[in-house]
Amino acid sequence: MILPVVAIGHPNLRKVAVEITPEYPGLQQLITDMWETMYFSSGVGLAAPQINKQIRLFIIDASPYEKEKPETKDFKKVFINPKITEEKGEEWAFSEGCLSIPDIHEDVLRKPDVRITYFDEQFVFHDEWFSDILARIIQHEYDHLEGVLFVDKIHPLRKIMVKRKLQEISKGITEAKYKMIFPPKKR
Repeated sequence: MILPVVAIGHPNLRKVAVEITPEYPGLQQLITDMWETMYFSSGVGLAAPQINKQIRLFIIDASPYEKEKPETKDFKKVFINPKITEEKGEEWAFSEGCLSIPDIHEDVLRKPDVRITYFDEQFVFHDEWFSDILARIIQHEYDHLEGVLFVDKIHPLRKIMVKRKLQEISKGITEAKYKMIFPPKKR
C-alpha cells in the first residue's frame, strides 16, 4: 500500500523516533508498504517518520546511482534501530532532495565515511562502515530519526532563499505526484 508522505512543517518530522522490538505490530507489512511508497515516489530512501511513524526505521535502495557509482548496484537495505557511531573524513557537498520537501534540492556538507550499527528486517545485528554516496544517503535518512531535515544543514543564505518555497510546501502548495500529510492548519 502506498502511504502518504509527511510534509515539512508537520511537527512529527521534528520528533526523535523511538526504538522498536521484533514484536512491533505489522513490522513486515510496514516495511513492504515503505518500499512501495518509496518506489512510487521515486526516492532512494524513506524513514518511518516520513510516513508518520515515530520509530527508528529507514530503508534505502541506492541503485538509481549505479551508473555513476557502481558500489550502489543492488544496495537495498532495511535499517532498524540504527545508531551512527562514527563519522570521518573531510566534508563534501552534494545536492540532496527529500520526499517531505518536494522540488527542492540543495547542497549539503556531510562526512564521506560513516559507521553505523543497526538491525536488518530479520533483526540480525550489523556494525558496518559505508562511504561516499551510501554514507550520505544513510546520514540523510538517519537525520529523519533525529528530527533533522536536510534544509537544516544548508548554507544560511540558501535557507533564506528557499524559505518562501518551504512555507508553501508546508501549506500544501506543491505538485508532488504522491499523497502528502500537511501540518494542521493554525486557527
